[in-house]
Amino acid sequence: MYIEQGYKGEIGLWKYFVLPIGFIALMVVNYIMLLISPIDIEDSMAIMIENLGSNIVLITLLAPLAFFLFIVLGWTWLVHRQSVTSLTTSRKKIDWKRVFFVFTLWSVITIFFTLLDVYFSPDDYVLNFEWTKFLMLALIAIALVPLQTSFEEYLFRGHMMQGIGIIAKNRWIPLVITSVLFGLMHIANPEVEKLGYGIMVYYIGTGFFLGIMTLMDEGLELALGFHAANNLITALLVTADWTAFQTNSIFKDISEPGLSWDVLIPVFVIFPILLYILSKKYNWTNWKDRLAGKVLSKEQFVASLEDGTQELQA
Repeated sequence: MYIEQGYKGEIGLWKYFVLPIGFIALMVVNYIMLLISPIDIEDSMAIMIENLGSNIVLITLLAPLAFFLFIVLGWTWLVHRQSVTSLTTSRKKIDWKRVFFVFTLWSVITIFFTLLDVYFSPDDYVLNFEWTKFLMLALIAIALVPLQTSFEEYLFRGHMMQGIGIIAKNRWIPLVITSVLFGLMHIANPEVEKLGYGIMVYYIGTGFFLGIMTLMDEGLELALGFHAANNLITALLVTADWTAFQTNSIFKDISEPGLSWDVLIPVFVIFPILLYILSKKYNWTNWKDRLAGKVLSKEQFVASLEDGTQELQA
């Protein structure tokens, strides 16, 4: 009953539109500015890094999104009168073991496949490691990346998932809408300019993966852990001149980028395997109802809570 947790606040449907519309408007304006700019994204990033340094540029990219996290949480608490716990999970308290389990799992997988690629394609990478610069990067990334990724999760898989689900009265509509919007949010990334719009398959596919995890597990914990690991380990491990995170990482990818079938592997191979592993660990069942079933009305939800309380008392 993750979506139904939204009933624990003061329901006012307009309250669910303010933050998404505001953020999407910012993304649209940003994308339009990039389209009309005489300088492409890669050159613009290069100029910024040359003038400010990669760490300062990273802070300017992450800090606004980290700040937006507190706006989402504050809006939930002050306007919705809803607890952060009920925005996060259907459990009585946030399950941090879930967050750290999937964070560790995806970190290990990411490091393994990256080192494997470095080993088999050594000409595509150079060692970029400098201890002092890397330490500063690590401090910045560890402080800001989890806040940035948590903002995206709380906005899309939390605030929007619950709001759209309550409005639509089913689960598949919020899953589709939040996943597509999450992917489109990345359309202004330099990777899209470099590789083409085909890379959106990965971004939108990742949105579906995170949304499925959230609905099947009835909480954001797994999505929070995965997203933080994905962005943090990538920022620390590999950089390239055409990516959003251009950092003082351990390796630098110097290969000529191109879009090929390998963009499909995470979405159609690795993510389904991960979902299978998680389903076994957390005993997920009833996939059809959890992903496409109806959302209870507020009256039904309150009645279900009362029934649960009565069962515990009995």
